[in-house]
Amino acid sequence: MPGVNDPADAVEPSGRGDFVTALQRGLDVLQTFSRANPVMTLTQVAELTGLSRGTARRLLHTLAQLGYVRQDGREFRLTARVLNIGYAYLSALDLVELSRDEMASLGRATGESCSIAVLDSTDVVYVARAPSPRIMSTALGLGSRLPAHATSLGHVLLAGLQAPDLDSYLATADLEPFTTHTVTDGSALRTELERVRTQGWALIDEELEVGVRSIAAPLRNRTECTVAAMNVSAPASRVTLDTMRRDLLPPLLAAAERISDMLAKQM
Repeated sequence: MPGVNDPADAVEPSGRGDFVTALQRGLDVLQTFSRANPVMTLTQVAELTGLSRGTARRLLHTLAQLGYVRQDGREFRLTARVLNIGYAYLSALDLVELSRDEMASLGRATGESCSIAVLDSTDVVYVARAPSPRIMSTALGLGSRLPAHATSLGHVLLAGLQAPDLDSYLATADLEPFTTHTVTDGSALRTELERVRTQGWALIDEELEVGVRSIAAPLRNRTECTVAAMNVSAPASRVTLDTMRRDLLPPLLAAAERISDMLAKQM
């Protein structure tokens, strides 16, 4: 049985001398908790992370002592302290503060929910959101992750990648079908992203969820790099594709341009 100073907790992988494996494993443990798995036992954490029970136990108890995890008998759950990590990121992100008023105005002008997201690996991560007063079936909050290939935000962000980065994404991403409309072929997705890059916006028609449409535009910095994307979402039962293009796209593009102008002065 591994001891307290188990080498497996600290040895760096070959060729990665500055890589702290123990930290990676601790973060892996934190990320196993989710909406689907808000409460887990030691055995469940070990299975999901692929760690030994001994290593998982030490990591969980360390996180508990630091206040990021709470133990109730055999079960573990996250505490509110983990929000400090995400809040530190958002506090350092000028984008969130700069876009606040524009998002609120866009929401009022369209009557629909508005969101801003950044790209993280193969997902988009929501960093700002102005929900619609109308009920939407998808409940999203700050930090929510969605697959880039099936979202308008993702299409804009992927279209903004340099060619080598896009090649890497298409070579590794799991283009999972969420509906019959989801683009799951790499070549077809590349073609769509070229169109998005050319026209400057993306429109998704029920690719992530049946009954939901969204339209997105890029947010760019002073070097014209796409650093984030902003979208407007609406129910397909109430808003047609023509309405999305005619009524929602113009105010979205205008708001995105104003935010990009502010970002150009900051980033």
